[in-house]
Amino acid sequence: MPSTGERYNASSLNAEDTVNFSAIIRRTGEVSIVDLTGQLTSFASGALRDTVGGLMRQGRKKIVLNVHGLLYLDSSGVGELVNCYMSVIKHGGEMKVVGLTPKIEEILKITQLYRIFQEFHDEETALQSFPDNRKKESA
Repeated sequence: MPSTGERYNASSLNAEDTVNFSAIIRRTGEVSIVDLTGQLTSFASGALRDTVGGLMRQGRKKIVLNVHGLLYLDSSGVGELVNCYMSVIKHGGEMKVVGLTPKIEEILKITQLYRIFQEFHDEETALQSFPDNRKKESA
């Protein structure tokens, strides 16, 4: 059963430009599910970096990003997604994406990132796509 873990919030210093972004980590076995909500912009990208970096330091290399709650993604946010993905791969991990909204899916298509990120329609399918999880189910 997934458990709610750490929560990372980012906000700018200017009240008019308050950034609404959070990354909440849930765990299902060896897989960490990171629920992203709000706006992933240059103001908030550090929170995503910290979240993924923390998982890597803990040895948690199987990550599912749930972007269903992501309302806005700018070029800095796109860059941070790529940086996080590359960091996970360099550490021998895997990162999958679920919950693409039409807006976020369009951004990934325009930037050609849909070719990089393994996208799944739901969490269960993404979880089953990790090799160790398939073995456990078939055993």
